[in-house]
Amino acid sequence: PGVLLFGARRMSDDNSDPKPRLEKECHPQCVALFHELEACNERVTKAEKGNCIPQYNDYWRCVDKCVAARLFTHLK
Repeated sequence: PGVLLFGARRMSDDNSDPKPRLEKECHPQCVALFHELEACNERVTKAEKGNCIPQYNDYWRCVDKCVAARLFTHLK
């Protein structure tokens, strides 16, 4: 199973949620962790055992830290 990224629905421009866009913008600075997550996912898929929860959490912690620094400037 793949990892769902940036899956939020798009709302109208007036009420759009900036978080999905910010997650995409923050992805490049977390790309090394994302590659670790992809590699783990491939290993687990082949072995049919184990999980990638630590890698998933590391990647999203990186993205969330980046997003948090930017998100509140976009809120009304």
